Amino acid sequence: MSVLLRAAQPTDAGAVGAILSGFIDGTDWMPRIHTRAEDLSFAGHMIEQGWVTVAEGGGQVHAFSARNGADVHALYVDVSAQGQGIGADLLARMQADADHLTLWTFQANTGAQRFYLRHGFAETERTDGARNDEGLPDIRYDWHKRNT
Repeated sequence: MSVLLRAAQPTDAGAVGAILSGFIDGTDWMPRIHTRAEDLSFAGHMIEQGWVTVAEGGGQVHAFSARNGADVHALYVDVSAQGQGIGADLLARMQADADHLTLWTFQANTGAQRFYLRHGFAETERTDGARNDEGLPDIRYDWHKRNT
């Protein structure tokens, strides 16, 4: 699928919130601690901050990433668009725009762990989840641009 990566606009909040809610609803180990309306509000907040890039194709948003400086807050691909390289495109954009990135993923999210390791991230810390809202054990990953 061919997609255009672009800065999110306020009108994208519904699509971004729906992708986030879809992940939560479709992931058996992920507790729902916020309503879908709160997911939408959170999406709108990230967009207002200028953190969000969306991947759009065929007039539809299929994925998004959110980055504030070196901190990656989100990278989600709609289930219908997974496996097509869209997440890799979003991550490559973030890596092109930064010298260093850091992110957290849940220990239960083995697919995300493989994805980030494949793209040059290294595990730097594990926690028991006491510091995240979901209370799930998590892993911190860091990436540094190589000087060539």
